Amino acid sequence: MSKQHLKQLIENRVNEDGLMETGVKGVQLFRVTESIPCAPAVYEPTVVAIVSGTKEAIFDGKRYVYDSGQYLCCTMSMPVETGTPSASPENPLLGVFVSLDTRVMTELAIEMESAAGAIRKPKSGPIPQGFALASWDDAFTDALLRLLQLGDSPADTAVLGDSRLRELYYAILKGDAGDSARRAFGVGNEIARAIEHLSTRLDEAVTIEEMAAQVGMSRAVFHRKFKQATTMSPIQFVKSMRLNNAAMKIAGGMTVNEAAAEVGYVSPSQFSREFKRMYGQSPRKWSHSKQLLAGIS
Repeated sequence: MSKQHLKQLIENRVNEDGLMETGVKGVQLFRVTESIPCAPAVYEPTVVAIVSGTKEAIFDGKRYVYDSGQYLCCTMSMPVETGTPSASPENPLLGVFVSLDTRVMTELAIEMESAAGAIRKPKSGPIPQGFALASWDDAFTDALLRLLQLGDSPADTAVLGDSRLRELYYAILKGDAGDSARRAFGVGNEIARAIEHLSTRLDEAVTIEEMAAQVGMSRAVFHRKFKQATTMSPIQFVKSMRLNNAAMKIAGGMTVNEAAAEVGYVSPSQFSREFKRMYGQSPRKWSHSKQLLAGIS
């Protein structure tokens, strides 16, 4: 019943396509009624919860389709392709974007790790990926509903918004995506820190040795752990982040050469070759198709 309440709440508040602020920082409602093929995007740490319809994302060649049965949890900046291929006026996509605040998530993750018996820390095995689908459980559903219900009162939103958001974060950390989130925000979050560092320096030359040194690892250990967390090698990841960021800038109106320079490409011809190899179109041809739905990623 809580999911039905969530759907009704969003239907009542969002009357046209696009994003709507809720009054709680980092929490937005959205509605899409247009079928949009997957196009390049970059997900920052975020949770995407769908209450009606389906959304699609492609990460490292793997296709993820999710709906009200699973929410997407991205705990690190990730280069993806995302779209709404099944959305229509008769079957609108309705959902919630929740940005994950690094400071608050880190505080909660460390508190959970220090609380006796709160969680079982994985002793061995691969690092959980930073991009995962998690089942809706009662704790997540109830916390999300309690958070969005604040929108009926600006005073309640101002007073209780941060605490309700913290409650939702806690539900995420305890749920199916918990291992991934705790690894990204808690103790032992070297790969997440390396990606955060990298994401602000896409226009600079970077080597695996520099990335490994930044988090105090050998090149071999860093390469192995990075691939466990992202499924990509560090160099593949850097290239995907640069090209996806450039594609978004081009879709926003930037020229091809400007976008290439913004993400660190000195040679426009090299940028065009790598762009076409990844997306199947030259950047100029792709810019005319404008496949990204403004404001919805």
